[in-house]
Amino acid sequence: MAGLHFEDFTVGQVFDHPWSRTVTEMDNVLFSALTLNPQPLHLDEHFAAQTEFGQRLVNSMFTAGLMIGMTVNDTTLGTTVANLGMTDMRFPKPVFHGDTLKSRTVVIGKRESKSRKDAGIVEFEHSAVNQRGEVVAICRRNALMKRRTPAG
Repeated sequence: MAGLHFEDFTVGQVFDHPWSRTVTEMDNVLFSALTLNPQPLHLDEHFAAQTEFGQRLVNSMFTAGLMIGMTVNDTTLGTTVANLGMTDMRFPKPVFHGDTLKSRTVVIGKRESKSRKDAGIVEFEHSAVNQRGEVVAICRRNALMKRRTPAG
């Protein structure tokens, strides 16, 4: 698998992920429907046109999922045991249909697992930017990552 193991990560390591993705109306409507989120800001063009945004917003949970999904191939593909938690999720700017997003990951922490010799915990900070370079999403994620060899 392409993913990195616990030993491969270093604090301060930066990944500027090469993939980008343009968000479509279908992405937003389908995701909102699949997650049973009837928020008119996502689904109702007339309603959204009357808000301060003037148009529908992309569901922030879709944005978060896309941001993290774009990081997997370079970092955790096949080497994650489990996500332990996500914190400090923020959406400083809205995402609209037609915006193109890219992701960046910074390794901000790493420690041995106290309960598992075959894994360690890596703390990532993920961010997504749109085509104008505006940060649209940020979160911290703790992942339990496989080790190449069990700790001593």
